[in-house]
Amino acid sequence: MFILQDNIGLHSHPILHRPAMLPHHIELLSPARDADIGIEAVNHGADAVYIGGPSFGARTSADNRVQDIARLARHAHRFGSRLYVTLNTILRDDELEPARKLAWQLFDAGADALIIQDMGLLELDLPPIQLHASTQTDIRTPEKARFLQDAGLSKLVLARELTLQQIKAIHQTLDAERCIVEFFIHGALCVAYSGQCFISHAHTGRSANRGDCSQACRLPYEVKDSQGRIVAHDKHVLSMKDNNQSDNLRALIEAGARSFKIEGRYKDMAYVKNITAHYRLLLDEILEERPELARASSGECSFFFQPDPNQNFNREFTDYFVQGRKQDIGAFDTPKNPGRPIGWVTQVGASSLDLQLDDAATVLHNGDGLCYLDLQKELVGLQINRAEAIDASQGQWRVFPKDPVASFKDLRKNTQINRNRDMDWVRGLEKKSAERRIGAWLKLTETANGVTLNVTDEDGHSGSATLPGALADAKDPAQAESRLREGLARLGETIFVPIDIQLDMQGPRFVPASQLNALRREAIESLEAARTQAWQRLPKGVPVDPPAPYPEDALSYLANVFNQKARDFYTRHGVKVIAAAYESHEEEGEVSLMITKHCVRFSLSLCPKQAKGVTGVQGTVRAEPMQLINGKEKLTLRFDCKPCEMHVVGKIKRSVLNAVPASPIQFYRSRPAAPH
Repeated sequence: MFILQDNIGLHSHPILHRPAMLPHHIELLSPARDADIGIEAVNHGADAVYIGGPSFGARTSADNRVQDIARLARHAHRFGSRLYVTLNTILRDDELEPARKLAWQLFDAGADALIIQDMGLLELDLPPIQLHASTQTDIRTPEKARFLQDAGLSKLVLARELTLQQIKAIHQTLDAERCIVEFFIHGALCVAYSGQCFISHAHTGRSANRGDCSQACRLPYEVKDSQGRIVAHDKHVLSMKDNNQSDNLRALIEAGARSFKIEGRYKDMAYVKNITAHYRLLLDEILEERPELARASSGECSFFFQPDPNQNFNREFTDYFVQGRKQDIGAFDTPKNPGRPIGWVTQVGASSLDLQLDDAATVLHNGDGLCYLDLQKELVGLQINRAEAIDASQGQWRVFPKDPVASFKDLRKNTQINRNRDMDWVRGLEKKSAERRIGAWLKLTETANGVTLNVTDEDGHSGSATLPGALADAKDPAQAESRLREGLARLGETIFVPIDIQLDMQGPRFVPASQLNALRREAIESLEAARTQAWQRLPKGVPVDPPAPYPEDALSYLANVFNQKARDFYTRHGVKVIAAAYESHEEEGEVSLMITKHCVRFSLSLCPKQAKGVTGVQGTVRAEPMQLINGKEKLTLRFDCKPCEMHVVGKIKRSVLNAVPASPIQFYRSRPAAPH
């Protein structure tokens, strides 16, 4: 068991509590599938948590009752952490009123902000709650970012495909006092620009923009070139590695990012604990270097485990496009967790296999998950039922799999073995794995009427309690002061830790332990009440008047306008032509079902730009279309080389078209006639 961080007590002066996130605040934003996971995210250092409400949260099966959100909000606010609730699906007209009512319920439950995609919400009577632009709003340009700020959104979750230079350009166009830049730093990556993928709806009727993506990007495909030749066979060419910006945090801060978001509202407790703790440590290290920056919440954490992103499910890691386009961003062989190499097979028996581990310090456990690649490069999983050390000092082990050895394809001598689940590490996170405490100064003062304990926390809040009556002289004067200090310092059951304890007594005094404990509890309760009383909502952004013009005057289905209020919003902001969202089924022919910065040609070394300057190749490689085939499903890849983007083209299935939308809509598709 490791205690990696215990910096409580290092503060030398109170920090004034501020109700809103300021431009110098650095926020670590963690996901929560449910309230219990959200509470542990806070305990492991999250400055804010985002969670789905009972509906409209863009993640099916990740819904939460309003009562549970209120419980999480109360816990988060104890530390000055914030709670954001996702309301980020596109909405039908018949869903607008239920969404409006839900927004008020979430406001009353203590939510600090709503994360939204549908601009129709801005036309409703919403509560005075801060609004954040979801990643589904596809923010890639300074012009769109500035517009959303001027429309009243206070935080923008930028597209994950942006480079540092693009993030900086967006930050520089914003008013940092009004609008904060947020960026994803960890977790699974959508291969498409968020909000710009319709494959799931076209093939299954399950809309990604309504939280029900079928994840066609994780399937294996055969890739054919324009002449019908197979370029890749059964490769997951649309499956990305997982995002990991651990090495880019300083650069992202310099570029203007202030909120750092961890993906994972489907993830389990261990993932959220581990990844939150990992980035808490990294960000705290930066804050030590940069005193002009500050945490967005209160208290500091002690961790009882070694945070390690490699221990959780991952498809290996990439920093995507932050530092520019790179070759190895895809998880083309498998969408599963390959784990980390630990050794190789030395012998395969009837019911067991012998392993030679690379590091003799590695210990195998019952229940560990192992895996290997078969001869077709497919990942095969193997769970250990029992592990026995043959010679642990030499890294030699015998493992008995849960399933019959004969059932494992291509498992033979010299096969490399990876571990993708360490049960010892997993069990460690099932227990209490962190503490979060707020520093406080305690002062015990003797008066003519008794003794008063004042407690002031590092945010400047104060609480007090008084024990009336004269105090008795201590029978052991030499021990009197130390006993009082020890009694006052026992804050273990609270969220506070003593920074300093002052005694202002008129001599060595004796206070019975029971009375001192009661005095301390009452003072801490008073301090907690003061913190609760001081909590303030984040200020809601105010739209500029007159309304800011939208950067474009025409919107295609890519704008995801799915209700009349959203249409009214864009009309009010100067848009002349508005097509309905893809889910309205107006687009029956071939269209772009996905737009992505990822390029299959580039990843397969077939990009014309790569060929430039290569003797004998230049001019022979062209960005001609390709085809993706999975069973009966066929998609066309088209390449837009100027912006360096790929379009996955296809058409909606007749079976999906025949399932009439519950609220079909049609908007004008051409410019209205000019008035005579």
